[in-house]
Amino acid sequence: MSLLFALCSLFCVAQENPYAHYYVGLPIAIEQVQPVVIPDYTVSIVDFGGVGDGVTDNTQAFADAIKHLRKQGGGHLVVPAGVWITGPIQLRSNIDLNLPDPESVIRFSPNRELYVQPSDSLRDGSKKCYALLRASKVENVSITGKGVIDGQGIWWRPVKSSKVDEDQWAELLAMGGVVKPDGNSKTKQIWYPFNLKEEYGVPNIARDHISQEKMRPHLLNITDSKNILVEGVTLLNSPKFHFVPTRIQNLIIENVTVNCPHWAQNGDAIDPGNVQVALIAGCTISCGDDGICMKGGVGQKGVDAGPQRDFLITNNVVHHAHGGFVIGSEYSGGMQRLIVKDCLFDGTDIGLRMKSAPGRGGWCEDIYCYNITMKNIVKSAIFFDTGYADRGAGVSATDKDKKDAFFPEWSNFTFKDITCVGAKTAVEITGMKGLPVHDLLFENVMILNVRKGLVLKYAENLTFRGCTIRASKGSEYALDRCKNIMVNGKDISEDF
Repeated sequence: MSLLFALCSLFCVAQENPYAHYYVGLPIAIEQVQPVVIPDYTVSIVDFGGVGDGVTDNTQAFADAIKHLRKQGGGHLVVPAGVWITGPIQLRSNIDLNLPDPESVIRFSPNRELYVQPSDSLRDGSKKCYALLRASKVENVSITGKGVIDGQGIWWRPVKSSKVDEDQWAELLAMGGVVKPDGNSKTKQIWYPFNLKEEYGVPNIARDHISQEKMRPHLLNITDSKNILVEGVTLLNSPKFHFVPTRIQNLIIENVTVNCPHWAQNGDAIDPGNVQVALIAGCTISCGDDGICMKGGVGQKGVDAGPQRDFLITNNVVHHAHGGFVIGSEYSGGMQRLIVKDCLFDGTDIGLRMKSAPGRGGWCEDIYCYNITMKNIVKSAIFFDTGYADRGAGVSATDKDKKDAFFPEWSNFTFKDITCVGAKTAVEITGMKGLPVHDLLFENVMILNVRKGLVLKYAENLTFRGCTIRASKGSEYALDRCKNIMVNGKDISEDF
């Protein structure tokens, strides 16, 4: 009788939580996400005067539909097949934005004036524009379906000449814009979408190209909320980051596609920050910057927001990106119980990328990366950097950070059952004097066809157990000021 009761209880739990199967067989117990429940009431954008002809401005139709759903206590807003041009959309609690058809396309207007915050009278770059699709302080919000959410980022993003070919560069110059030197180079340049030709109807929103660049918004930004689901849709061509969920409790991102050109400046795909309890599963990503990137705030604000914790990141594929799975650069709130498993990184710059610097760092606890396959990695398969500095277009994000506090504590990682074929460097770790990267376990890691094997500086207490690293050129080990680096039972740091 007790066995039957137990089996029934397990069945009921499985029935109640459709995500429970993802959590079977994990190396540690983590808190599971719970379903997001939306009221059973449905309207169409067409009911509010929406026209999906690719020309009509539907900004008011979206606002009216959401206002109506809010009065009804929530429900589903269906956006059928068509191209629905709109300005910014603000979602409210208990609402599902549903794009049921692959031909359902929400395309955000290139009229940048629509996104400027009303309080931003100076327009000097001190405030970002509204995110194209946003929500704040909400509960039970979802974005679902098979359709596309297109940010038309070309009207917002600067482009570096070093990242595009001659034909692409010529196309940009033909649009007008402003061209400035890229750093100290005599040949490399940056194109800014400022002073575009009048025929495009895309006005400037700031006094100069640098101020306008600082105002560039994200595609989807949800903050200070609970129970958020993004499922099935494609996020396309964001002006900046594609999805930025910040200070969220219970976040589900499932079967989402993120796509933008490889040269898209700051084109991060998914960047959760200070999120507690999350699932990122079955996503496919090709983007211009980091793929799945864990954030945790800068300085005391990051600490106050709490750690990024109880994440399961599984069955995702990342193609072009600066990093497949990333932590940093800012994570002062800390990282706790993150599991990355059963993922493929194919053609990314770096597979597993950890980056931070004094002023932006935090602590790490129980980080597991396993059953990861990598191929065609451009730089390093596994990478840690304690002195990272953001080198984006314009002012670096780390230039003004306070450097005497919030140091990155890179430790307590387990890398297991990882295979990589093709990379410049197998494992590259750069700590700092007095701030080594330490206490990492590598087990059954096979990295083949690399130019360099282990390249370690200021690293301590690293264990490689049952690992195979084959450097086709150069040496397998290059250590600088390291201690207790155990490779298959031998302390190789004694030889350096």
